[in-house]
Amino acid sequence: MLPDHVTLVDVGPRDGLQNEKEPVSAAHKIELVHRLQAAGLREIEVTSFVSPKWVPQMADNREVMDGIERRPGVRYSVLTPNLKGLDAALATRPDEIVVFGAATEAFSQRNINCSIAESFERFRPVVETAHANGIKVRGAISCALGCPYQGEVSADEVERVVRLMKDIGVDHCGVADTIGVGTPRKVQAAMERALRHYPIAEVSGHFHDTYGQALVNIHACLQMGIAIFDASVAGLGGCPYAKGATGNVATEDVLFLLNGLGIETGIDLDRLVDAAAFISGVLGRKPVSRTGNALLAKRAG
Repeated sequence: MLPDHVTLVDVGPRDGLQNEKEPVSAAHKIELVHRLQAAGLREIEVTSFVSPKWVPQMADNREVMDGIERRPGVRYSVLTPNLKGLDAALATRPDEIVVFGAATEAFSQRNINCSIAESFERFRPVVETAHANGIKVRGAISCALGCPYQGEVSADEVERVVRLMKDIGVDHCGVADTIGVGTPRKVQAAMERALRHYPIAEVSGHFHDTYGQALVNIHACLQMGIAIFDASVAGLGGCPYAKGATGNVATEDVLFLLNGLGIETGIDLDRLVDAAAFISGVLGRKPVSRTGNALLAKRAG
C-alpha cells in the first residue's frame, strides 16, 4: 500500500514562524521560501492574512508574497480565516488558501471564540469567494488526535468536522495532531473517517512531534496509501494554545524516512538541510531536526 510518490507541504514559513517572539524580516522569510523551492518543494505555505494584533509575525504578509520569485509548478498557499483576510490575500495571487476548524468545542472557543458550527458558517463565504476566483481551498482539522482542554478526541468528533468541511465545499481535508499526542492506531481511525468523505488524493496529515510519534504516525498513514503530509523545515513551530506542544515534524526527518522507503518526493535532502541551517541561523538556534543536525555535524567533521 505504500505510495510511490509523496508530496510534502512545507509550512515552516507560516506555521513555523508565526509564534516566534522576535521579528523575522520579510527578506529572511522570502529567502527561506526561495531556498525551499530550490530544494525541490512544490507546496509551500507562505504566510497568513490575519489581524497583526493577534499574529504580529505575519504582519508583513503582503510584502512577503510580493517579494517571492515564483517558480512554475510550485503552489504558494496562505492562511485566511475570514473574508477580510481573503480579500487582502487575493491581491497577492495565492494558489491556494487554508482554513481550519477545531475537532473540539473547547479548542474552538479558546482559539477563535466561537463554536465549531459558527466557525464553519464564517468559512462558507470564504470558500465560495475563493472558488469564484479559481483558488483551491485546503482545510485543516486542528486537535484531531487530542485537545489540550478536553483531552481525548473521538473519531466521531473528527468525522463531524470532516462533514462540515465537505458541506461548505472545502477541496482538501487535512487531519492535524496539534499537540502531538496521536499514536498510529488512533491516527488511522481518524484518517478512515476523513476517507469516507474525501478521495485519498485530497487527504493529508499534519503531525507535531511532542511525544516523538510524528514519524511513526506518518508511516501509519503511508500504509493506508495517504501521500500528502505537512512538515516544517528545521522543525519550526508550535501551538500557542497547546502548552508544551513542540513544532511540526521536521521536513528533513520526514524526507529521510521517505528516502529510506524508496518513495519519491523530488526534494534534495542536502539543499533542504541548507535551508534549515539558514533559518535556524536567523533565529539563533540549532534546527530541531535530528536529520538536519546529524548531516550538519557530518559536514563539520
